[in-house]
Amino acid sequence: MRAQDSGDPPRPPRVILHVDLDAFYASVEQRDNPTLRGRPVVVGGSVNRGVVSAASYEARKFGIHSAMPMAEAVRRCRHLVVVPGRMGLYVDISRKVREIFHRYTPQVEPLSLDEAFLDVTGSAAQFEDGVRMAREIRAVIQAEVGLTASAGVAANKLVAKMASDMRKPDGLTVVESGQEAEVLAPMPVGALWGIGPRTGEGLERRGIRTLGDLQRKLPPSRDPADLQDGEILDGIRGELIQRAFGLDARPVGTHRERKSMSSEHTFDRDLDDGEYLRNRVRAQAEAVARRLRVSGLRARTVTLKVRTNQRSTHGRYRLLTRSRTRPAATEDGMVLYRTAIELLDALDLAGARVRLVGVGASSFVPSSTGNRQGRLFEETESGGRHKLHQALDRITHRYGKKSIVPASTLEDRNPPEL
Repeated sequence: MRAQDSGDPPRPPRVILHVDLDAFYASVEQRDNPTLRGRPVVVGGSVNRGVVSAASYEARKFGIHSAMPMAEAVRRCRHLVVVPGRMGLYVDISRKVREIFHRYTPQVEPLSLDEAFLDVTGSAAQFEDGVRMAREIRAVIQAEVGLTASAGVAANKLVAKMASDMRKPDGLTVVESGQEAEVLAPMPVGALWGIGPRTGEGLERRGIRTLGDLQRKLPPSRDPADLQDGEILDGIRGELIQRAFGLDARPVGTHRERKSMSSEHTFDRDLDDGEYLRNRVRAQAEAVARRLRVSGLRARTVTLKVRTNQRSTHGRYRLLTRSRTRPAATEDGMVLYRTAIELLDALDLAGARVRLVGVGASSFVPSSTGNRQGRLFEETESGGRHKLHQALDRITHRYGKKSIVPASTLEDRNPPEL
């Protein structure tokens, strides 16, 4: 990052918005089921071994958060409501919200289904125009989608992202250009976007508890913008100090390509390689196939993920992953399933039992393009399965992913007793 030359005319600050749907998955479930409103709700899997995918703000009051083991979440809140996710619906809603963003600027960088950066510099004559746009975007999302969103407005991505977290839910925070360091200084180091728990703990052990403490590691004679890549000050990376001052020159990127998508299932009991395990592989393959079709994609590479009950030398459960790239891309769950089963059959589990199984897909091509000869072969082989999938996807979109599924994949079927 270089300071502007003194002879250059002053450049107006960029106007960057970060918009984040509040407790997205859980809020969708509360929106669609009035009996869940005001109640602690989590979206996730099995109570015994699953994890929380999303938690409503009512659930967060009990210390429940995403990625927490579901058993721990239920322990913290006895009247917690656990709801299975509807990924196809979440993707569809995300697409509608993204269409709203594009009404204001073509410079949209999605971070995930529920958040994105928007560069509205070209649309905003003044910084205040960006603030007005943020208010308007939040109001349009509420009116057209029925969900609340929080937003941050700043001169760069880093500060806009942090600002959107300051007044959640349904909040708007504005950080004026030139005020970044002052606004960030009292915040804990763990709030800085990009600092993980381990780095944060290491800084706190050194007495660096706030971003102001981190800012003070820069000598008064130095300008944070002049720190060089790889420079170290008192054992701290220069780029970390720059971020503590709220400096970030990264542009809003509009070409973030998704690299993969996957679905996993953690079993209530460790399993042998049996029928129930294969049924779960089928369920995960079908889930990935639905997401491929919703996203308008087909995949060439199939990945199988298996976690066993054997522990490695580091004390972690052994994780096995195997992949196979097919000659033709597919969006058919049965094709994904067959490929995953071939990978499973080739695994040497060495007598171990299975704790988790997952199916992933990658090497994407748009559904409208790709290997036409390969796709013709697959469609002929499947006897019109593409039209069948379209009809089934419409049903699951409206009534939920469990409304119509292969009988072998029903999750309420218990695995055999050990």
